Amino acid sequence: MTARPAAVAALAAGVLIAVAGLAQAQNEADALGWLRKIHDATQKLSYTGTFVYQQGGRTEASRITRYARADGDIEKLEVLDGAPMEIVRTRDTVKCYLPGSRVVKVDRRSVERGFPALLPGQLSGIAQYYTVSLGETKRVAGFDCQAVALTPKDELRYGYRLCADTNTGMLLKAVTLDSAGQAVEQFTFTQLSIGYVSRDKVRPRHSARAWRVEDTGAAPANLAEAGWSVNVELPGFRKVIELKRRLGESRPAGQLVYSDGLAAVSVFIESLEGRPEPVRPGLASMGAINIYTREVANHVVTVVGEAPAMSVQRLADAVEFRKPQ
Repeated sequence: MTARPAAVAALAAGVLIAVAGLAQAQNEADALGWLRKIHDATQKLSYTGTFVYQQGGRTEASRITRYARADGDIEKLEVLDGAPMEIVRTRDTVKCYLPGSRVVKVDRRSVERGFPALLPGQLSGIAQYYTVSLGETKRVAGFDCQAVALTPKDELRYGYRLCADTNTGMLLKAVTLDSAGQAVEQFTFTQLSIGYVSRDKVRPRHSARAWRVEDTGAAPANLAEAGWSVNVELPGFRKVIELKRRLGESRPAGQLVYSDGLAAVSVFIESLEGRPEPVRPGLASMGAINIYTREVANHVVTVVGEAPAMSVQRLADAVEFRKPQ
């Protein structure tokens, strides 16, 4: 008489598990859909707004303006606290204006992304290394917003909690979380206008006439030809670009950038000859950014990125030099 109730209970449990699995899969699919919506909004919309960056007890306000157009977007970022600084990004170039020292720094556009355009175009691999789920609806900067959580499946990357406008998908808030779920840093819009932006709103304030120009001279490179290799196991992270560039006014360096689609980590390789300051090997941190430095074959290797210290150090320790034959 007990066999039938046991069988029914087992069947019911199986049904519940299946239903829970389907619900979880649907939640993840919906959450990935929101990530796509966020990416498209930050790439296709024009907007202007003020956001606050918070890290520990430090806060910094910036104004960002984006002029979207079919033949290439223009973005201007103005730092509102401390020393004045203005950054203008086009499709290929980044110019940083420093009026205090009358210097304009010129660099090529890199794979690294800034708030609010944090998400990559290719989202297919995200679910392999992050559990993506929807959260509650909140209010940020006067907008209703949908929360999306990205929880890492290992300790090699941070977690993220995003909140996007329910109407347009525009990212309003982004929090970076450590392995304990504590906020390491966050960006939050305090004011935002989405829609028409005129071309003059993204022009630099400074003409930069008679200013000193520091051009990094960044160009594609193959550092393996010079004897450098990076043999490391960082699941999900792949090399996305390799460059030769100048640090400061004249110091040449090699740069390799690795990314898992969300986080980017750069490896800089610079000769010790002519270096103006001594090398300080070891780990340093600034918010979500970890920096690890070591000496290799009369060069200084510096790894910088928005990734846990474990990942940054593992990448730095994997840099090797073998003299070309």
